[in-house]
Amino acid sequence: MINIIWFILISCGIIFSFFSNVDMSNVILNSGNEAYNLILTIGPNIVLWSGILNIAEKGGLLKKIAILLKPFLSRIMPSCSNDKALEYVSSNVAANMMGLGSVATPAGLKAMEEFQKDNKDKTRASDAMITFLVLNTSGVTIIPMTVLSLRLMHKSINVTSIIIPGLIATLCSTTGGLLLDYFIRRRNGK
Repeated sequence: MINIIWFILISCGIIFSFFSNVDMSNVILNSGNEAYNLILTIGPNIVLWSGILNIAEKGGLLKKIAILLKPFLSRIMPSCSNDKALEYVSSNVAANMMGLGSVATPAGLKAMEEFQKDNKDKTRASDAMITFLVLNTSGVTIIPMTVLSLRLMHKSINVTSIIIPGLIATLCSTTGGLLLDYFIRRRNGK
């Protein structure tokens, strides 16, 4: 299915290039330059925060964060009893709060592996997996580092003006997603 979608997107792009007045060779060459600048702008943030999260994990800080978040996480994921999974969920949530989704991904994958170990039906996602997916996808972002880096790269006048609206939007999406997950789980009798 994904191959069909990619084929359609590429075909539409090629057809559009025939009928537009845009010089596609300049667009392609400039896109490479923009991608390079993006990597130079965002890359150091990702490396820095990945290192900090790695140090936090090895130093035991993630265990302490997991202990602090455990009452909240155990309420929204009542079927989860795996403490290691909660540690990974905590680090994922912490990285998402810093707006570093690419840093949160490894912890999210490890959390899913831990959830799968406790999953009785290996062909279906458990309730904890679904709740974590909702929490991860809608994650509350306090400081959107990636967006701030992009705004800085494009010379925004007020780089930090996105913080409050972003926080409000992510709080609303997380609350809505968790409420919907709760009501669906409750409707299904779990």
